[in-house]
Amino acid sequence: MPSAHKRILLKVSGEALAGDNSFGIEPPYLQRIAGQIADVARTGVEVAIVVGGGNIFRGMAGAADGTDRVTADLMGMLGTMINALALSNAITRHGVKSKPFSAATMPSVADTFTARDAKLALEEGFVVVLGGGTGNPFFTTDTAATLRAIELECDMVLKGTKVDGVYSADPMKDPTATRYTQISYDDVIHQNLKVMDTAAFALARDNSMPIIVYALDDKAGLAGVLEGKGLSTRVGNPL
Repeated sequence: MPSAHKRILLKVSGEALAGDNSFGIEPPYLQRIAGQIADVARTGVEVAIVVGGGNIFRGMAGAADGTDRVTADLMGMLGTMINALALSNAITRHGVKSKPFSAATMPSVADTFTARDAKLALEEGFVVVLGGGTGNPFFTTDTAATLRAIELECDMVLKGTKVDGVYSADPMKDPTATRYTQISYDDVIHQNLKVMDTAAFALARDNSMPIIVYALDDKAGLAGVLEGKGLSTRVGNPL
């Protein structure tokens, strides 16, 4: 059945790619995620992906340990490219063509991102996997996801993570935390809910870009979340 969505941007956190490990990429988990993405792409939905790098290196942690912040963030960008190459290759192995792009220039590794080239690849049926964040230090890959979704004229951002939505508090630490099914941009910013950073939410608010937060291991899968099945939270204006 054709999807109601034409073009989506999926944000995949680096920690999610680590699966049950604390570091690196867990191959079976990577293949499961790639399979879900390929299944959605086969329905005709154009899929762009922004990947994080926390399973390889987190710039903020490096800076806290004494590394210069700009250098630490550049190291983090390289980590996201490792994930982007792995995910793009895994999607291709599932029978759907995929193309990695990098926000930082590295021509022997991936094409340099421009909105024009990425849109063209999407229109040609490629799943595009975007590494390197925004290409600038001090900006997270969450902000990169919102920015790329706006640049590529996507219908929405889907934030795939280890948590099945936005909660009133950290559900890992507070058993009384409740999950929202829908919450406004301003409420998630004012309550300082940490599922994405404030800059990402503010950019989404200013451009009316809806964000769906869900768990990557949800039984309904990505296709189910797009159909309104499974557990998730919609950040933005209600439908």
